[in-house]
Amino acid sequence: MDQHIAESIGRPDLIRLDDRLVCLRFETMKAASALAAVRHLLDTGAVRRGDTLLDSSSGIYAHALALACHRYGMRCHIVGSTTVDRTLRTQLAVLGATLEQMEPCDDLKLDQKRRVERIHEILAEHPEYHWMRQYHDDIHYLGYEAVADRIRETLGADGLIVIGGVGSGASTGALARYLRTTPEGRGPGGQVADVELVGVQPYGSITFGAGHTADPEIIIAGIGSSIPFGNVSHELYDTLHWISFDAALAGSVDLLRRHAVFAGLSTGAGYLAARHERERSPDRTVLFIAADTGHRYVDTVYARHREAARIADLAPRDVTDQSRLALPWSRMQWNRARAAAPATAS
Repeated sequence: MDQHIAESIGRPDLIRLDDRLVCLRFETMKAASALAAVRHLLDTGAVRRGDTLLDSSSGIYAHALALACHRYGMRCHIVGSTTVDRTLRTQLAVLGATLEQMEPCDDLKLDQKRRVERIHEILAEHPEYHWMRQYHDDIHYLGYEAVADRIRETLGADGLIVIGGVGSGASTGALARYLRTTPEGRGPGGQVADVELVGVQPYGSITFGAGHTADPEIIIAGIGSSIPFGNVSHELYDTLHWISFDAALAGSVDLLRRHAVFAGLSTGAGYLAARHERERSPDRTVLFIAADTGHRYVDTVYARHREAARIADLAPRDVTDQSRLALPWSRMQWNRARAAAPATAS
């Protein structure tokens, strides 16, 4: 029996959509990550019950950290993106978390920059606060080990393609690392399974070199970045998909209409990529991540369902380098290349 609601909503469902397409569906994916991270900090003595944990978030992580703090008797302070909606603001307040939300801004780069600047201001005023650094501290990988073990037990690992929005890099990166090695063989020289990793990005994200592009609609929150993230291990990724808001909207609507899965906008993008990779790899099972539910996208996505393009009419443009990226959908072989330069914590 679970001891706290965060344990329940951080445990995903595995839903088979067809013979080779599986949805890893979370209610709040980062609850698994935040719970394990906070528990590790307490176990190692880095923090104590009653301390204040601080971080920046576009939404999902704010909820997850507030739940983890509630579970372990910590205080929580969030510097939130403009994308944090009324429903989440209300939940955070009732859970006892404090939220500083940035003023409305259409520029993701400016929004993230202002949030990071505010984090540093708060730390200068309160050096006793612990900055969780979800973008840079690999303790956020820990919570996905149990998820990877469940996937292996249910589907096996060899011949699997894992697809998800990259964001901070923790979820996709952790799943690839844990799935590619058996529990007994984790660490140097461990047995390696044949698992491919496909990352999904919005246009405008610098993580894989698309900062020069722009989406005229909106940036898909939570799966891209305008600043380098230390938790993104570029060398884990085999393939990248860049998907626009309009294409992701079409994917989200089709996923709900065809399979009754009500999920966020990044999931619609991942679903498109997953369907495409399934057709390219007839001998592999494709698993895509649904990081959260679709509730915060009712007005911006699902209310526009009549506008959605038919996904049969959508296909990616295969490119060989980022200079050739074009909306609404581009695909590139990454081939587990390393980042051009390591990210620094900011």
